[in-house]
Amino acid sequence: MASANSRAAGASPAAKRNEPFALIVEDERDAAQALAELVRAEGFRTAIAGSLAEARQQLVLRTPDVVLLDLMLPDGSGMELFGERDELGTVEIVLMTGHATLETSIQALRLGAADYLIKPVSPRQLKGVLNRVDKPAEARAEIAGLQHAADKEGRFGHLRGRAPVMQVVYTQIGRVAGTAVTVFIVGESGAGKEVVAQTIHDLSRRRKAPFLAVNCGAISPQLIESEMFGHEKGSFTGANRQHRGFFERANGGTLFLDEVTEMPPELQVKLLRVLETGTFMRVGSDELLETDVRIIAATNRDPAQAVATGKLREDLFYRLNVFQIRVPPLRDRLEDVELIAQHFLDALNAREGGSRRFSPSAIEKLAQYTWPGNVRELRNVVQRAYIMADGESITAGCIPFDAPVRPSQSITVTVGTTVEAMERQLILATLQSVKGHKEKAAELLGISPKTLYNRLREYGAESADAAEPAAE
Repeated sequence: MASANSRAAGASPAAKRNEPFALIVEDERDAAQALAELVRAEGFRTAIAGSLAEARQQLVLRTPDVVLLDLMLPDGSGMELFGERDELGTVEIVLMTGHATLETSIQALRLGAADYLIKPVSPRQLKGVLNRVDKPAEARAEIAGLQHAADKEGRFGHLRGRAPVMQVVYTQIGRVAGTAVTVFIVGESGAGKEVVAQTIHDLSRRRKAPFLAVNCGAISPQLIESEMFGHEKGSFTGANRQHRGFFERANGGTLFLDEVTEMPPELQVKLLRVLETGTFMRVGSDELLETDVRIIAATNRDPAQAVATGKLREDLFYRLNVFQIRVPPLRDRLEDVELIAQHFLDALNAREGGSRRFSPSAIEKLAQYTWPGNVRELRNVVQRAYIMADGESITAGCIPFDAPVRPSQSITVTVGTTVEAMERQLILATLQSVKGHKEKAAELLGISPKTLYNRLREYGAESADAAEPAAE
C-alpha cells in the first residue's frame, strides 16, 4: 500500500489536522502521484490506495472528506465502494474514468457519486471539484449555528419556519450545501424553491461567486439557447453584439434552473453535455469554452411523470437528481404562516420607514386560509394589506382574499388519476373560474404566464396562443 501525506513547511500540527483530507484510489502509480500533487496544491492532505482492498484499509484509518475513485481497479470496480456506506458516511465520492458511458454515468450518480471526472483528469475540473469540499469543522459550526437560529427564531438562512416538515428541509440543506452535488428541488409554484437554492449557495464555498436564477419556462424557446450559452455578434438577426450567457456569467458560482422541465428537448441534450464535460460553445461560434458552475434545478411537476411524458430526458433527470429536496406547500405548515407574514411585514416596515403591525384578527384570518399560491401568495397579500391599512394596525379588513378558488369551490379527482391529469383539471378549472383571464389564472396558480401558455398549448386548449406574453 502506497501513501502520501502533505506536510506543509512550517505548518503547525493543529493546522495540519484542520486541512481537508482526500483519498486517491488509483492503480497507476505515476498517475496517482501526479494527481496527489495537484490535490495537495489545493490545501488537502492526501493518501493513495492502489486497489479496493487498500482503499478499505485507508477508510478504517481515517474518514476522508473526498474520495477520488478510479472506476477500473485490479481487484474490482470502483462502483463496489458505494455499497459500503457505513464506512463512507457522508463522504463525497468523485468517480474517475477513462471509459465514460451514459450507463456508467447514470449508475454512478444513482449510487450517490458527487461527480465524475474523465481521465486524463483536467486540473481545472479537479480544482473546481476540490474547491467545493468544505473544511468539516467550519462547515459543521456554520450549520450548527443556523440550526440553532431555526430552533430559537424559526430562521434558517433565507428560509422561515418551525414546522417539522421544514426541519427536514433544513437538515437536507445542511448536508448538501458544502458538497459538489447537483441538487434537484421539487415543489409547487410559490413554495420557495428559489429561496432554498439561494440558501444552498450561500452556505457553499461558491458563496462569493454569482448566483444566477433562470426561469426556463419564461424564456422564449427561440431565445433560450442564446440566453444559456451566449451568442456571437451577427450569429442571427438582431445579434448586434457578443452576448455572454448564463453559464459564462455564473462561472465559479451557482446556476439555478427553475422550471427545468419547460426547457426544449434539444436544449436538454446540450445542457447534459455541459454537465458532463464542463464545456460549451456560444451560438454562432466553434470555440469551446470552459465553465465551472454548480447546477441546482427545480420543477413544479412530478419529475417521474415529466420523464414518462417526455418533458424531461431520463439521462438528464438522473444527472440532475443526485440529491432531491422536496419543499412542502404552505398548507402543510400553516403554523408557520404568522412567522412568515411577520418577516414580510418587517421587511416592508424597514423599506418604507413604517411601524405597522398585525392585529389579532388579521393573524387569525391569515392562519385560516389554505394558500393555494403558497408563500408567494402570502407575500403579495401582506404587501396589499400594508397599503390598505389606514393607521399603524393591519386589521382583518385589510386582508381581502379575492381568489376565486376557495375550499367551497372544489374539483373532484378520481383515485388513480395521474398527477399530470390532476394538474390539467386544476388549470382548466381555474381558467374557467376567472372567465378565461390567463394572467389572473397564472397568478392564482402561482406559475408564470409563460408556463400557463405552455400548459394550455399542450392541452390543445382553445386560443392558448392568443396574446402570448413576451419572455419574462
